[in-house]
Amino acid sequence: MLVDLRVLRCPAHSIIDNIYEPIYIVRVTNAADPDAERFLPLKPNWFHVLLSLTSEEQHGYGIMQEVLERTNGKVRLWPATLYGTLERLLEEGLIAEASRRPPADEDDARRRYYRLTALGRRVVAAESIRLEDLVRIIRAKRRAAGSEA
Repeated sequence: MLVDLRVLRCPAHSIIDNIYEPIYIVRVTNAADPDAERFLPLKPNWFHVLLSLTSEEQHGYGIMQEVLERTNGKVRLWPATLYGTLERLLEEGLIAEASRRPPADEDDARRRYYRLTALGRRVVAAESIRLEDLVRIIRAKRRAAGSEA
C-alpha cells in the first residue's frame, strides 16, 4: 500500500492579501490489487452497504436498518437509493445474491438476501485503509495546528 501525498499551493480567496493555503490531495494505491483500486474512492452509500455485508448476509431492509443504527440516524438509505445501489453493486460484481436463506418460518419469500463477493471484500478493505490514512492525516494536521497556537 503506497500513499501518494502531494501538497499543492493555490491562492486563497482574498485579492487583498496574497496568502497561499495548502491543499492536500491523497491517493492511496494498492499495486497488488488493481481490480479493487478502480472502485476507489467509494461512494458513501456503496461503502455503507458493503460494510453492512461484511459480517453476514442481509436483505435490503436489514441493510437499511443497520446503516441507520450504525450511524446513529445520520445516514439514511432511502429505498430508491438502497435498491439502486444494490443493483449497481450486483452489476459490478461486488455483491451477489445469497443462496442460503433463513428457515421458512423466519423468512419472507419476497426478500432477496445479499452477500459480499471476494472482490467486494477486497474493495471494502481497500476503502477502509484509504479512510484510515485520511484520518491519520487529519490528526497529524490537528496536532501541528495545536503546536503552532
